[in-house]
Amino acid sequence: MGVAGRNRPGAAWAVLLLLLLLPPLLLLAGAVPPGRGRAAGPQEDVDECAQGLDDCHADALCQNTPTSYKCSCKPGYQGEGRQCEDIDECGNELNGGCVHDCLNIPGNYRCTCFDGFMLAHDGHNCLDVDECLENNGGCQHTCVNVMGSYECCCKEGFFLSDNQHTCIHRSEEGLSCMNKDHGCSHICKEAPRGSVACECRPGFELAKNQRDCILTCNHGNGGCQHSCDDTADGPECSCHPQYKMHTDGRSCLEREDTVLEVTESNTTSVVDGDKRVKRRLLMETCAVNNGGCDRTCKDTSTGVHCSCPVGFTLQLDGKTCKDIDECQTRNGGCDHFCKNIVGSFDCGCKKGFKLLTDEKSCQDVDECSLDRTCDHSCINHPGTFACACNRGYTLYGFTHCGDTNECSINNGGCQQVCVNTVGSYECQCHPGYKLHWNKKDCVEVKGLLPTSVSPRVSLHCGKSGGGDGCFLRCHSGIHLSSGLQGAYSVTCGSSSPLRNKQQKSNDSAFGDVTTIRTSVTFKLNEGKCSLKNAELFPEGLRPALPEKHSSVKESFRYVNLTCSSGKQVPGAPGRPSTPKEMFITVEFELETNQKEVTASCDLSCIVKRTEKRLRKAIRTLRKAVHREQFHLQLSGMNLDVAKKPPRTSERQAESCGVGQGHAENQCVSCRAGTYYDGARERCILCPNGTFQNEEGQMTCEPCPRPGNSGALKTPEAWNMSECGGLCQPGEYSADGFAPCQLCALGTFQPEAGRTSCFPCGGGLATKHQGATSFQDCETRVQCSPGHFYNTTTHRCIRCPVGTYQPEFGKNNCVSCPGNTTTDFDGSTNITQCKNRRCGGELGDFTGYIESPNYPGNYPANTECTWTINPPPKRRILIVVPEIFLPIEDDCGDYLVMRKTSSSNSVTTYETCQTYERPIAFTSRSKKLWIQFKSNEGNSARGFQVPYVTYDEDYQELIEDIVRDGRLYASENHQEILKDKKLIKALFDVLAHPQNYFKYTAQESREMFPRSFIRLLRSKVSRFLRPYK
Repeated sequence: MGVAGRNRPGAAWAVLLLLLLLPPLLLLAGAVPPGRGRAAGPQEDVDECAQGLDDCHADALCQNTPTSYKCSCKPGYQGEGRQCEDIDECGNELNGGCVHDCLNIPGNYRCTCFDGFMLAHDGHNCLDVDECLENNGGCQHTCVNVMGSYECCCKEGFFLSDNQHTCIHRSEEGLSCMNKDHGCSHICKEAPRGSVACECRPGFELAKNQRDCILTCNHGNGGCQHSCDDTADGPECSCHPQYKMHTDGRSCLEREDTVLEVTESNTTSVVDGDKRVKRRLLMETCAVNNGGCDRTCKDTSTGVHCSCPVGFTLQLDGKTCKDIDECQTRNGGCDHFCKNIVGSFDCGCKKGFKLLTDEKSCQDVDECSLDRTCDHSCINHPGTFACACNRGYTLYGFTHCGDTNECSINNGGCQQVCVNTVGSYECQCHPGYKLHWNKKDCVEVKGLLPTSVSPRVSLHCGKSGGGDGCFLRCHSGIHLSSGLQGAYSVTCGSSSPLRNKQQKSNDSAFGDVTTIRTSVTFKLNEGKCSLKNAELFPEGLRPALPEKHSSVKESFRYVNLTCSSGKQVPGAPGRPSTPKEMFITVEFELETNQKEVTASCDLSCIVKRTEKRLRKAIRTLRKAVHREQFHLQLSGMNLDVAKKPPRTSERQAESCGVGQGHAENQCVSCRAGTYYDGARERCILCPNGTFQNEEGQMTCEPCPRPGNSGALKTPEAWNMSECGGLCQPGEYSADGFAPCQLCALGTFQPEAGRTSCFPCGGGLATKHQGATSFQDCETRVQCSPGHFYNTTTHRCIRCPVGTYQPEFGKNNCVSCPGNTTTDFDGSTNITQCKNRRCGGELGDFTGYIESPNYPGNYPANTECTWTINPPPKRRILIVVPEIFLPIEDDCGDYLVMRKTSSSNSVTTYETCQTYERPIAFTSRSKKLWIQFKSNEGNSARGFQVPYVTYDEDYQELIEDIVRDGRLYASENHQEILKDKKLIKALFDVLAHPQNYFKYTAQESREMFPRSFIRLLRSKVSRFLRPYK
């Protein structure tokens, strides 16, 4: 620390003498502290310091004396004790001993270093950081460390891309930036008429020859260890006064003799003073060898006082400072990891957690709050998350859901015909048979088939509130399923048995019955799917639509209503890009029969009349949808189909949707064995005699009953087999109820309530009666995973491409879900099923370039091509958070971004390696052609690369930011480029600057580390300075 009055030596000695002589003088004179009287005779001493009776300054120390007390300022402060002020240690000519920046703090100070340097163990000097030691500095090929910075270099045949980290293949054709002899020292830009223009990285200036780049002090401190000054000949280095210059002209060495001579004025100022005091002052003064202090020295009345900067502790000798390992005490206050550094420490977090702005606390990253995490349901866990799929779908690629082909496993358990549908399947029977109550077996029909089924759905529309309003009422056969972003589907009634056989026609005839089908989609520009209780009228009054005033009154056999938000993006199946858009699709199915035929109108005439009524109903329904007057009535509940987003002032805490109840302040679907009671708005156990094997439903299905009703099981039956009285797996009977028989030898049955057993096939026997699976059949060889047993040849066959088998001894292979397939035959796991869909034309403002099947491994032998064509006067910014490709010498798999498909066109980015350190860069061309290719034998996790297009007026600012090495030097900065939530916020503002006002200053501070805000603030200020 500095000493008060050091620039006035005579005054300093006078003050010290006065402080030494003052206590004896006070005693001799019988002095008392101001404001206190003294009584005659001896008196017991009062400790004013302990009782708080002193008037010492808050930054002073109180010392009790026999008759009084005295105040002295704490180390780092100056004054007479009753008034103390902080000493600015950074204000002296030595800069507090700091070679870079000195930060004054109350009672102390701290030295900090420029980017590219780290604090030495003495807490004052700054040493170069070798960035190449960690992850090769982020360089794709070679990293070369230099003082205060580092440089990336490329192998022969490559040149450094604009992002200064990755390398691009050289081309030798034509005069362009792809030519290896373009002549630019740093960045090459194509100019009109086939010429090229050169630019320099931040911290460099373009030379007069318009090709070379001259280093300045703004990059890596100009290569100087201590001080840098820009001159006409380039940076000029100098050293702190306590150091001398190394012969390399850049590094600084500590001087061998730093003892300062005592000035003549110091020795003559106390000629008339006490010799004892003079001797002690001459021996102990901060003016001589810094008082022997390792760091800061302060002259006091009792001699010198040594102190240390923050992050160091004074040793027992009272002179030496030692770095404090803060991590040894309560882990430095860090939640997870603590890393000690000289003079300070850094906290870090485990994977799946984020360091908060206090730089100590770690907060779980809620991946489920981010877009594009899971296709269906997302469950957040500390440090991770898990995706789940709706019933009828299978999880693949960790986050995606594809339709399960139930028919691929033992024919779906169907006795005759199995038909797979999206999200489900159904069993069907051959002519002359009808489906058993168990929905899988077929029983012979005696007599004629019924000609029609009573309608289960009705649509009523009428005038309501000055416009059309419609109610769709479901009476039975209700089924709910939910999807991504609030999407849902409601099915009412039962579809025609021939529905799946008549895909190409809207009408189908069977005997005297004609089935009419129609589908309509309504698009709303803004809104949100919301299947929740409708507040139609005050006091809970239900709307009245008298039948005589109904403009539409129609009955249907089957209706499927689907609500989804957003449109589909090519290359991103099942993921919406425009959440404000909403689509409501309704499929209707009704029947006409011979009973409606009259003498003047045959069956064909009846069909035409019905179709005409349907068209009128759809027109009315369309008006009701756009007026938000379309409602569902399920199990007596009136429900909204969708809602427009409320105004900010109207937003309230939203209630749970239909089929969901509250659990631990979250909305959770009613579990199997329960149903949603709309009146009580909660989940209720299925009553006796009913069951429900799906989540989030509004009714329970009645248990099947035998001719002689047996005992039924207790409530909460979640499966038909719990209804009681059913034949168990390995058994069968004529109606599926007891009394039951064991499956004969050579047959098996894995399900309950069945009327027959499946044969093993191929003449195979079972080990015992009552077998429950094919694995009980005595095969000649046990097949391993990835194979199935062929009962004709009695050999194990590899599962064909597009299927897999994870178990031993199976007679089938499981079809891959949805549109996925496997790379090869003989697959053993669902993870080997991969979606190959990719490529396409991407959006105008923001989007993602994603390897197929991401975050699962991408398929082998695949090729994807994307194009980005921004609107006029917009440029492209790309961030590669990380990319995982197999490590190979011959670049088998690669990602390239060019202006066009031509290999000679301007290339922005090219890589064939794993690259875990993030990088950001701007496109070298106004549009981009992007290709990813994998060879026939490779597979890896791949990549998810976000991009944004921005106004070209910001080109200079954006390039200044992404080319600055400081953006990648800090681990905190690297985490920003990997944080999907932060990148989305940054891109949101870049794409639409007016959205900046959506984020408050507090939100910005909570999102970004202070160092990142400082980096951006300096660049934005410099960018805007010409306009001030």
